[in-house]
Amino acid sequence: MILLKGDDMERQEAVLLLKCHAFAHDDVNHPTMEHGFLGSLRRFRGQLLEANFHELMCILRVLAPDLSNPALDREVMACLWSITHLARAWALEPEGMLRSNHLISDEQVTVMEEWLNLFSYAVMILIEGGDEQEAFWGYEQYVLDCIVEKGEGEGR
Repeated sequence: MILLKGDDMERQEAVLLLKCHAFAHDDVNHPTMEHGFLGSLRRFRGQLLEANFHELMCILRVLAPDLSNPALDREVMACLWSITHLARAWALEPEGMLRSNHLISDEQVTVMEEWLNLFSYAVMILIEGGDEQEAFWGYEQYVLDCIVEKGEGEGR
């Protein structure tokens, strides 16, 4: 399922899920730790999990008001930065663990790069105090393209 809005998610849940996706939560047994955005790359099983990307974007929607606040939550920022930096280092860099060990295909690298570009752009715009429409425009276009491409939007 593609989540465009964070209507069903509260801030506390968003922060918990963000920590899990960033592999920064204290509960190492939480299922999202192992199968979340970074967790699924740490022990890559040959598939990029698009649902994780959509959940991250939903989390960003929920946290958008916090990100435009001059007093940013350091823990949230560390998680956002970790996701962006580590996913790039592990999946996109030629010497990263996934590419150097030939675990990720060129097509998957392209998809991951698109996801990280959309995610980091949204974070940047929100931190700058930009509006949500601008921050999520690229993501919404991605979702629309996905729906047209697949006829349902369930993933690439």
